[in-house]
Amino acid sequence: MTGEARDPSGDTGPLDGVTVLDASRVLAGPFCGMQLADLGADVVKVERPDGGDQTRGWRPPAYGDSDVAAYYLSINRNKRSVTLNLASEDGRDLFRDLAERADVLLHNFRVGTMEEWGIGYETLSEVNPGLVYCAISGYGEWGPDRDRPAYDIVLQGEGGLMSITGPPDGPPVRVGVAVTDIVTGFYATQSILAALLDRELGDGGGQKIDVSLLDAAAAFNTYAAMYYFATGEPPVRRGGKMRTIVPYQVFETADDYAVVAVPSNNLWSKFCAALDREDLADDERFATNADRVEHRDVLEPILEDEVAEYATDELVSLMRDHGVPATPINDMADVYDHPQVRARGMRTSVEHPTAGTVEMPGVPMHFSRTPATVRRHPPELGEHTDEVLRELGFDDGEIERFRDEDVV
Repeated sequence: MTGEARDPSGDTGPLDGVTVLDASRVLAGPFCGMQLADLGADVVKVERPDGGDQTRGWRPPAYGDSDVAAYYLSINRNKRSVTLNLASEDGRDLFRDLAERADVLLHNFRVGTMEEWGIGYETLSEVNPGLVYCAISGYGEWGPDRDRPAYDIVLQGEGGLMSITGPPDGPPVRVGVAVTDIVTGFYATQSILAALLDRELGDGGGQKIDVSLLDAAAAFNTYAAMYYFATGEPPVRRGGKMRTIVPYQVFETADDYAVVAVPSNNLWSKFCAALDREDLADDERFATNADRVEHRDVLEPILEDEVAEYATDELVSLMRDHGVPATPINDMADVYDHPQVRARGMRTSVEHPTAGTVEMPGVPMHFSRTPATVRRHPPELGEHTDEVLRELGFDDGEIERFRDEDVV
């Protein structure tokens, strides 16, 4: 990232010219790396020669008739794959060579591992002072739990999210995607972008970033945490309802379920009109949202009985005709056949050498000059090892020696 002017035309993203060395695996780190790659960075994924990122083996499901894991495909597009044995000195030397040329280094090894290998931030920043070095871990690099292993489901419980997810009279429920991993990946991405901007606007120096799953979970609680700070009472599970707005919830219909959101008095009047219950809008007990929250034990059973008379499609259509936000509960087939999702390019595909045409979610970031795109299939293990080593200046004989000695 030299600061030189470049041509932003074509399909180069806003991070074109940025090189990322991604030594992470599973989800939080690779998700961050994919975002940077979608934005145009050259992301070099460093993997173990003996199997690579463990998500390559997380099947079923595989994609179509191939043996390529769908999980791996979901978070590794637009990258190049290099195999390096970091347990070997030659492998670590090659990693240092790559880091010396990189703008960003991303990893999620156990705290202290990179330092033990001699490729920690202090060492690498000596040869590359502009390096932005992002370390992702379960609990961060200091504190009493720094050495504990962590997985998303553990952090959903430990970070409070499961305490507010699920039915009031049922068990705590895991969010259906690994949300603490993904949110940590988002925080890592924005931290890296901020550090790159600081480097460009400042003295050209890089810095180390420490991002943890527990920190991300604690930050992600946002207003739920503030309810606790404000009242001293931890929020509880409310199923498909919200504590501070009524009605703003999942309703059971005659044939399924639907979501209806009424966060304002204007929408409350429209909602009542849609149900032909203007008398509720005129009832002083329900005049404002604060009134509706106060009297929710009276109001909610009335609304639930009214809504239960309608089929889901009928209710959603009725609400939308009156300008009230409403939707059925879409499954994945519904989502990716949604006309708005298709219109926005959020269902896309890429050609894979063994899995064929692979469909996947598109890029949700849209730029007017420097488009973020799906340019490259999720790489096969070590697919670009020779290519990247040649870029470092090694000839075919040296590359073959590395392979013979299990360095790559």
